[in-house]
Amino acid sequence: MLSASINHKERIGLGMSLRVLFADDHDMVRDTFRMYLETNGTAQAITAGSLDEALKLMRQKGPFDLVLLDYTMPGMKGLEGLKLALAASGGNPVGIISGTGTRLIAQQALDMGAAGFLPKSMPAKTLVNAVKFMAMGEVYAPVDFMSGKDDPDQTDFEKDLSDREKQVLRGLLGAKSNKEIAIGLDLQEVTIKLHVKTLCRKIGAKNRTEAAIMARDAGFV
Repeated sequence: MLSASINHKERIGLGMSLRVLFADDHDMVRDTFRMYLETNGTAQAITAGSLDEALKLMRQKGPFDLVLLDYTMPGMKGLEGLKLALAASGGNPVGIISGTGTRLIAQQALDMGAAGFLPKSMPAKTLVNAVKFMAMGEVYAPVDFMSGKDDPDQTDFEKDLSDREKQVLRGLLGAKSNKEIAIGLDLQEVTIKLHVKTLCRKIGAKNRTEAAIMARDAGFV
């Protein structure tokens, strides 16, 4: 009864285990995260594989002391998922974790009210401490990441694309036809078709529509 009647800050003060909801679409990532938090008794980690599943758990088993969402998992649609989770959290902290997000995305998430932005490359001990900070109501984002020492302006998603391919991909994000992209870049339409084919191969997309969806979910701008 006691654990249900106190808030997340008091849990930490009393040395009690936190209730954390962690949502990510990769089984191994979820299992690893749960192991990190539960090994030393920091938290009871409940996991979900999509935003919809996370929101359902928030309604049925919440409120949680902290909700941590993967930026690119199904249903997120960029930071729209963060907005929905914040509305459903009962005022408790909601953070973002990502393996591809840029500093720009991190700052946008913080500006929207996220409790933190955690790169997946963080060491286990640092991640556990970050969870505690966020559950206490602090805002957490690694200084090196936010200052640019650890993370470049571009995501891993786009690092193998040429400047021209990035321009074409932005056209796909804007739902433009090959002809419209060609006119905008002063190129032949056949050249745009070749770039679309090449960039789809590089990022593993089946077609232009999937390429646009992947780019959006990876935070490409």
